[in-house]
Formats: sequence, C-alpha cells, structure tokens
Amino acid sequence: MGYSEEERAFIEWYPRGYGVGFKVKERLFETQTKYQRLELYQTEGFGKLLVLDGTVQLVEIGEESYHEVLVHPVMLAHPNPRRVLIIGGGDGGTLREVLRHESVEKATMVEIDEMVVEVSRIYLGIDRGAFDDPRAELIIGDGVEYLKETEESFDVIIVDSTDPVGPAKLLFSEEFYRSAYERLNEKGLYITQAGSVYLFTNELIDAYKAMKKVFDRVYYFSFPVIGYASPWSFLVGVKGDVDFRKVDVSRAPEKLYYYDPERHETLFQMPRYVRELLEKE
Repeated sequence: MGYSEEERAFIEWYPRGYGVGFKVKERLFETQTKYQRLELYQTEGFGKLLVLDGTVQLVEIGEESYHEVLVHPVMLAHPNPRRVLIIGGGDGGTLREVLRHESVEKATMVEIDEMVVEVSRIYLGIDRGAFDDPRAELIIGDGVEYLKETEESFDVIIVDSTDPVGPAKLLFSEEFYRSAYERLNEKGLYITQAGSVYLFTNELIDAYKAMKKVFDRVYYFSFPVIGYASPWSFLVGVKGDVDFRKVDVSRAPEKLYYYDPERHETLFQMPRYVRELLEKE
C-alpha cells in the first residue's frame, strides 16, 4: 500500500487484493501529524491527491462525486436545514457544499486533526472560501466527545469520516448513533459514508443494523465515487417526520456535477445480494 517511486504511482490496496491507483508526477507534502500520516501528491490526470494513513481521501478533479452526494440529498430532503453539524471533513469539501444552501444559518465542523485543515487550505483549496464564511464554525476536537457534551441541537448531522474500520469504528457504533439522535431536532437527518459496497459489506451491514436500533427509519444508498472502490455506500438515519425518498428540487444549488436531484431515486440502487443481506432479519 502506498507510493512507489519506481512506478511513479500511488496504490491503495483494499481487502482481497483489490487496488485503486493513480499515476503520480510528484509528492508535494508528507508529514506525521498527531493522529495520522498525511501525504499529498500531484497526479497525472486528477489534480492533487490527499492521502491519510495510506488511504485515498480525495482527488482534486472529481472530489464532488463524494461531497455532493454526502451533502445535498439530506439537505434537500430536510424541509428547512438551518443548523448543520459536520464531523470530520477537514479538507473543507463538505463544509463548502453545506454552505451552498441559503437556509443554513450555522454550520459547525468538528475535525480532530488540525493539520488536515491547514494542509488542505494551503495546498488544496477545495473549500473555496468556506472556512472564512461567517456562518461556519470550526472546532478542533474529537467529534465523539463533542456530541456527548454539546447542548446544541441540529437539523442535519453529516459524518465525513475515514473508512468504518480501525480508529473510525467508534463513529459507527450504536452509542455514537444515540448521541447523534439526541442532538437532532424534532425533524432531523443523519448521514454517514459507510465504505465500499463490495469490499466493506460486513461493516455496512453492522452499521445499518446498529442505526436501525436508534433512528426512526434508516435508508441505504450507493454512488460511484472517483478514487474509491466503487460503488460507495451511504447510510441515512431519520428522526421525526421526514421522507428521505423525496427532495425539494427547487432548492438545489446550481451546477451540480454528480448528484442529480431530479433523479434522486436512482441513489437507492443496491446490488441485489447486498440488499438482501441488509434486509435480512
């Protein structure tokens, strides 16, 4: 796993020998932060590549295929998302997309690794000024602890974390989901990425079952994300009277490249065997 100077390539290896790779022109930056190894590369065809602990976080050209799908379905399904919490997302892409919604009065982002934010702002700039938006609040801290301790409530909670394995497993626990549910308003939506449909199937099923114990309703969907072992899965938890299968197309931001609100129903495609495993009692 990782960068090969000889091959001039970066490859992320998934379970069962499946890999996702990029041809690389040069390594732009590398450091060991307090929490993880951070690398930044210039690829041949996809702009800059951000890597944390050997796993691809995003490529500059195509990152919207993740951030648009993580943000806009829940924002458009909620009738009036005014207060939004983002856990993770240090690169600023999720914050950027959230702030494209005029209804948002405050977007709080809790990122544990300050270095990810700093490097992303200096080298990537995909936040496109979002960190400087007066509606944005950046908190450097542990999202799990923040949810336990805060007295604020939110209309939408978005978890933009690393894969549902290793240290990030806490973000996919029943205890964490209960903390999130309690901090949602009467009508609230929670979304998290949940890993590769084919390669993290067991983790997806475990997270889905844990969420079903907490939320009023739980939805799953998938989308092809550039740089990941697609299709990539997402889980949505509902609190109160919100129908995630319907979105308000009239509130959609202009110039979406990947998520199509007018074809929202296409998100719910899932390979049959995975759907049957998810729905198995």
